[in-house]
Parts: sequence; C-alpha cells; structure tokens
Amino acid sequence: MPSLKDLKNRIESVKSTRKITKAMQMVAAAKLRRAQEAAEQSRPYTERFNAVMSGLAASVGGSDSAPKLLSGTGNDQVHLLVLMTSERGLCGGFNTNITKLARAHAKDLIAAGKEVKILTVGKKGRDQIKRELGKHLIGHVDLTEVKRVGYADAQGIAKDILGRFDAGEFDVATIFYAQFVNVVTQIPTAQQVIPAKFDDSNADGASALFDYEPSEEAILADLLPRGVATQVFAALLENGASEQGARMSAMDNATRNAGEMIDKLTIEFNRSRQAVITNELIEIISGAEAL
Repeated sequence: MPSLKDLKNRIESVKSTRKITKAMQMVAAAKLRRAQEAAEQSRPYTERFNAVMSGLAASVGGSDSAPKLLSGTGNDQVHLLVLMTSERGLCGGFNTNITKLARAHAKDLIAAGKEVKILTVGKKGRDQIKRELGKHLIGHVDLTEVKRVGYADAQGIAKDILGRFDAGEFDVATIFYAQFVNVVTQIPTAQQVIPAKFDDSNADGASALFDYEPSEEAILADLLPRGVATQVFAALLENGASEQGARMSAMDNATRNAGEMIDKLTIEFNRSRQAVITNELIEIISGAEAL
C-alpha cells in the first residue's frame, strides 16, 4: 500500500499534468478557429475549380491530344502514395487513422502485384509507416519549421510529385489526408491526383456554356499542374483543421481523466490518513490502559 507521501506526490503530479493538458486544449481551440476558417474558405474555390476541370476533362474525353496528367501513362503498375500527417503528436487517433488507410491501400496494391512508392509529409506518418513499409519510402517533406501552411508549401510538394511523374517514376499518385467535419469527426480520405480524376457530379455544363480559346487540351495542360497544387493545398488545410480538432478533443479527454484520477487518489489519501490516525489513537489508548 503506498504511503501518504507517495499518494500526495502522485496527486500533485497528476494536477500538474492536468494543467498542461488544459493549456494544450485551450491552445488547440484557438488554433482550430483559424484552421477551420482557412479550410472552409478554400472549399468553394476548390469545388468550383474541380467543376470547371471536370467539364473540360469531359469534353476532351479520351482523345489522343489529352494531356498526360489527364490520360495517364497508359499503365497502372507503379503507384505513388503521398501520406500527409502532422509533425506533432498528442492528437488522438488522427495520424494513426490516416496511416492505417494508406497502409491498407499499399498492402492491397502489393498483393495485386503492383509496385508501391511512398512519399510522406509530416514525420508522424513517416514514423508509423516505416515500421512495415520502410523499404517503399522514397522521400519526405519536413514542415516542422512552417508555422502556418501556405500555398507555397503546397506548390513545393506538387512540384516534387510532378517532377517524379515527368521522370517516369510512377503511373498513379494518390494523396491521403483527413477531411475535417467537426471537432470529434475527421474522415481519413484517399484522393487520386494523377491521372486527374474528377467527380462527374461536379461537371455543371461549363464546357457547354463557354467556348474556350485556346483549345480545351491547351487549357487543361496549363491548369492540371495547378490542379495538383490546389488539391494538395486543400488537403493540407483540411489536415490542419483536423489535427487541431483531434488534439482539442484528446486534451479535453485527458483533462477529464486527470480530474477523475485526482478524485480517486484524494479519496485513497483521505482513507489512508484516517487509517493512520485511527492506529495512532488505538496505540495511545492502549498505552494509557496499560498504565
């Protein structure tokens, strides 16, 4: 049975931990507001951009003049998986859920006889994925020093992906990130970016309403690389909001658990102290009776 001093030290330790988790929760809440606003403000542009691109892609169809980023290499043997996670932990299952989705996708491709290459953005995903699929890692993007993710960061990542595609290193590229819904819900998402894949429901008849100059093929050739950067940027913003939401929720749970543990330890401390006092009283009474 722990002594009174041990119990008192443990209570103080848990109280200190609760102060830390409470502070981290408040910081995450402040960062979440900014990250959520950035993610929500980017969605209309991304949706409209994808709608226009979808209409152009539908008009071009499978023509021989279609850009390579749209038509692909004609093969799907080599797959590049871009795993996007956070640089820091203490955010619940945020990083684990994204990595789990990417790992399952990679194993399915390997089982089908495909070659898999993995590019990581965020060291938490890299640390997890390298345990089982370390030999498939081909690169890493470090955003540790980036205080606030901007479009320039997305352009750098997109440039790396496009450079590898132009060099013939892969046939299909898919990014993995978490789509922000609310503080307690972040949905791990896989999105193919090369060859460009658009939802037909986003095609709002843009190609039928407008005549393009130059041709649709020329416009697509210019916009598709920007589309990759746009999708990467949207994924980074969604990840940023999801990370802060997950951290806020995790720190709230940790604070609650610390409070419950303090209550239990306090009760145990009081019972132990009462037992000590009772034993001392018994010894005093017994000694008095002996006299």
